[in-house]
Amino acid sequence: MSDIIIALDGFSSCGKSTTARHVAASLHYAFLDTGAMYRAVALYFHRQNVDVSNLQAVKDALSHVEITFQFNPSKQASDTLLNGENVEAEIRKMYISDLVSQIAAIPEVRHAMVAQQQRMGEKKGIVMDGRDIGTVVFPNAELKIFMTAEPHIRAQRRKLELLQKGEDLPLEEIVENLRKRDEIDSNRSEGPLKRAADAIDLDTSYRTMDEQVEFVLDHVRRVQGEKR
Repeated sequence: MSDIIIALDGFSSCGKSTTARHVAASLHYAFLDTGAMYRAVALYFHRQNVDVSNLQAVKDALSHVEITFQFNPSKQASDTLLNGENVEAEIRKMYISDLVSQIAAIPEVRHAMVAQQQRMGEKKGIVMDGRDIGTVVFPNAELKIFMTAEPHIRAQRRKLELLQKGEDLPLEEIVENLRKRDEIDSNRSEGPLKRAADAIDLDTSYRTMDEQVEFVLDHVRRVQGEKR
């Protein structure tokens, strides 16, 4: 079977990342974790004491950043490599969490990461989730899935995630937070949340995770069969 690019786009709390990880593991594909990429950049900037207010310093630093993903069979997921170094554990630490939002907001960083993501796509055999993967990053992806879910379902899922992390927020507050995120994601100037014209819709409201994964895998098999 020929390897393909699988782009999973959609709203937050629709199960994109979890579905993408399971699909990648089932196919032994690399899962391109965009969040991990920005965390790796934050780690490099931290180590090099990059002044993020200095545009030239940011550009110079980015020219020395190469991020790749390597499938780890022991955990059935991909590890993040920064210039060949496995930094998967380090980028999940709290000090990186405190830095990453500021770093990811820099346009030059976003442009650099999209360029790297596109280079990775040349090798095929990848699954990537986000907001603009099928429209900006991989517009020629062989399979594009656009994931949605009913607002109250998404809010309940987010509330459960927060509870598991020790945060108990009112459901109304979570609903409003998701609404604002949808508005921002859909209307930002760079890489807005948008359904690709050739994407296949997947409403995850009442599907189990296994059903979501199987839905994607069914379409992978269809696309691969068409490429024979």
